[in-house]
Amino acid sequence: QVQLVESGGGLVQAGGSLRLSCAASGRTFSNYDMGWFRQAPGKEREFVAAIGWTASMTDYADSVKGRFTVSRDNAKKTVYLQMNSLAPEDTAVYYCAAVMLFSYTYARLPRLNEYTYWGQGTQVTVSS
Repeated sequence: QVQLVESGGGLVQAGGSLRLSCAASGRTFSNYDMGWFRQAPGKEREFVAAIGWTASMTDYADSVKGRFTVSRDNAKKTVYLQMNSLAPEDTAVYYCAAVMLFSYTYARLPRLNEYTYWGQGTQVTVSS
């Protein structure tokens, strides 16, 4: 069982930066593929970024490539999402998610419906 707690959200002006953190419980965090997703009001939850259990695999949504960076610190059991050049359309609740060794089994990072554990989300609001 893994529990995920996101933090770092807030209100920022367009062009600004935020770093989200997702702290995980459990002893085997290093075995989990991790993802970031977001959901804006009235919209479906969408993929933002993902990082494999070894950190050798990463993936980004086209809308955030070049602006967002996903990373992980297995010693701290934490995954990060550095968000730069934020725009109002980045406003959403951001969620982290985890699934054990998916990329090891399938040689690709998991999609939204393939994650097992989810955090409660953190609000990011970008003002224009």
